[in-house]
Amino acid sequence: MLVKKYKSRIISIKNAIQGIYTLEFRTHTERYKYLPGQFLHLALDQDYDGIDQWPESRCFSMQSNPREESIRITYSVKGKFTKKMEHNLKIGIEIWLKLPYGNLFTQHHNKINTVFVSGGTGITPFLSLFAHESFNDYTNPRIYLGFRCHAYNIFQKELSYLKFCNLKIFYKDVNGLLNIHHIFSENGTNSDYFISGPPDMIKTFKQTLIDKGVPPTKILTDDWE
Repeated sequence: MLVKKYKSRIISIKNAIQGIYTLEFRTHTERYKYLPGQFLHLALDQDYDGIDQWPESRCFSMQSNPREESIRITYSVKGKFTKKMEHNLKIGIEIWLKLPYGNLFTQHHNKINTVFVSGGTGITPFLSLFAHESFNDYTNPRIYLGFRCHAYNIFQKELSYLKFCNLKIFYKDVNGLLNIHHIFSENGTNSDYFISGPPDMIKTFKQTLIDKGVPPTKILTDDWE
């Protein structure tokens, strides 16, 4: 898919938890084109004309279904750029998005007993797949999600698509942290693993799986940051 710039209007902002926002965008031009698991670049410069050099931006995974007319992203306020987003972005404002980027789910992988592991807002690229018809190609997918506490699981609507999947949700205040050793013990070396979440989590989980004998080619990560 060709990368394109889309002038987009913010049509919804949800802030269910302090410091975590879900934004919804819609474009007045052609429909957004992307695949599940891909990400976008978001620029805050409202004076950008769509032609000159692309301004400062940041990457965000798209959690919406590619068949939807709008795009949704969820972000945590961490660092200067996201603090600017929290302060400046309001419903009705128009900004520029550039997409699509990434090949998370188009990489070669086994779709039988595939394991999906995410921490916090790292779930977002998975959600774009779970709600897409291509997820029907997976046989017996196994999904492990970790959140700080129940209040941080703000993705109930999207997770409703997983009624018949092997879904396990862990809350740190109740169950402790996601345990990659336990996840491996349930799935072994024959499964392909997708991992998404904080960079330190991705690095640690990936190395643990490699140490346990999982080939690096069977560990696919959403670590474009």
